[in-house]
Formats: sequence, structure tokens, C-alpha cells
Amino acid sequence: MGSIWVLWALMSAFTAATNDALTKRVLTEHDEYLIAWLRLSWALPFLLPILFFIPIPVLDRTFCLTYMAAIPLEVTAIVLYVKALKLSPLGLTVPFLSLTPIFLIIIPYAILRERISVTGTIGVALIGCGSYILNIEGARKGIAEPLRMIVREKGSLYMIVVALIYSLTATLGKVAIEHSSPIFFAIAYTTGLVLALGPLALYKNKDSLRRPSFRTALKAAVLPGICHSAATISHMVAISLAQVAYMISVKRLSLLVGVIYGYIFFHESNLAGRLLGTLIMLLGFVLIVLFR
Repeated sequence: MGSIWVLWALMSAFTAATNDALTKRVLTEHDEYLIAWLRLSWALPFLLPILFFIPIPVLDRTFCLTYMAAIPLEVTAIVLYVKALKLSPLGLTVPFLSLTPIFLIIIPYAILRERISVTGTIGVALIGCGSYILNIEGARKGIAEPLRMIVREKGSLYMIVVALIYSLTATLGKVAIEHSSPIFFAIAYTTGLVLALGPLALYKNKDSLRRPSFRTALKAAVLPGICHSAATISHMVAISLAQVAYMISVKRLSLLVGVIYGYIFFHESNLAGRLLGTLIMLLGFVLIVLFR
């Protein structure tokens, strides 16, 4: 397979970052539970037809148990994720997703017995550290300033929990893919999330379902839904081809794209000051791709 997984991981990074930017714009006017559910729901029209063109795997007990464990974790992460996007600037929330690669040095080994090389570990750590520096608005005030931001920005705290959950769901997803197929699992997983998150989203918005604002939200979630479908497929394919820690680390280059989007569309500042973080991330990327 060579390094084809890198292309899939980069595609997932770009579409995930685009999804975040589109979602943040929509969240300025609509409920976070509703948008989280609608963007997943809009992904289904693009994913479900693929079932007619792929083999349907025979599902075993391991797949079913892993699937049932991952869905509630992912729903929790989705809710916290969109809450973080709504509450805080992109530059003060997405940096904490950089913790996911760090968690993934440990968790895949505990569950899958996946070992990564010393060079790969350094690459993962560099991407984590670089994305931390890259995204932090207050880094000029000291390296501990981001930690103080956790107290001031609730969105940052939410994103730390999301990072931990994502490290678990990414590893569980790898198990499920090994007992099915990447594209089938992407479709099945999204469908499960739509069904699981739907009751909560509809309950939270029960008084507004017949209002024009709901129809507006429905339309606004189309583009995030398209991006979500692309991000999901590319994520599942990439993670089936590479070790979890490597794939998720490369995918975290989405944080770099997120910073650029934050600067262009949301007028978030200090783009030039984040050059160091960018260079550190790129060095980690090179180590993973060339020397893992």
C-alpha cells in the first residue's frame, strides 16, 4: 500500500477542517445539537447509495460489540465538539485536539498491540506539540498560558475531553474496520450516529421544528454534511491502511487548515506568530511519512 494512506489522511484533514469552518459559521444562528445532527443526516444521501456498489461484509460479534461501544462515545464527543466550536474561537479550541495523537501513542497499544517506532513516536509528539503552539492565541504570554485558558474558555475544556474520546473511538473504529470494511463501516457508523443523536437534537428543538429557523438550519447544514461524508470515507480508508497513531497524527494537520480558515473567515489574529508551530508540525509529518 506504500504511503497511499497519507493522501487519504490529508483528504480527511482538509475536509474535516472545512467542515469545522462551515459548522462554526452556521452555529452563530442555530442550536448546536440540531446542527450536529443535521450535518450527519445530510451525509447519508451521499453515503448510503455507495452500499449498492460495495460487498456487504458478514458481521461478527467483535464488530457488533465494538460498534455498540463506539456509538455513545462518538455522540458524546460530537455534542462537546460543536459546543466548543460555538462557545470559543477556533484558535482557542482546536489546539487541544493536538492531544489526540499523544493519547494514541498509548491506547492503540493497549487495545490493538500496535507498536510505533521511536522515530514515529517523535513524529507524533512533534505534530502534537506543533499544533498546540500553532493554534494558541496567547502563546506570547508564556508556554503555560494555554493551560490557563482552559479555566477561562469552557470550549477548551470540552475539546480536551473530545481529544480523549476520539483517541478511543479511532482505535475502536480500527477494530470494527478489521471485522468489516472501511467504506461499509463509514456508512454504518454515520447511520448509527444519526439514529442515536436524532432524539436528543429533536428534543432540544421541539419548540422550533415548525418555525422558519428550522428550515434555514436544514439548508445551512447541507455543505457541512457533504464535507462530513467525504471526511468520514477518507478517514476510514486511511485508518485501515496505517497504524492509528500515524494516521490520526497526519489528520491533525487539519488544525493548520483550521487556523487559516479562522484567520480568513472569522478574523482570528496572530497568523504570522504561528509559523513556529507550523514548522514543527511539518517536521513531525516528514518523520512519520519518511522514517516510520
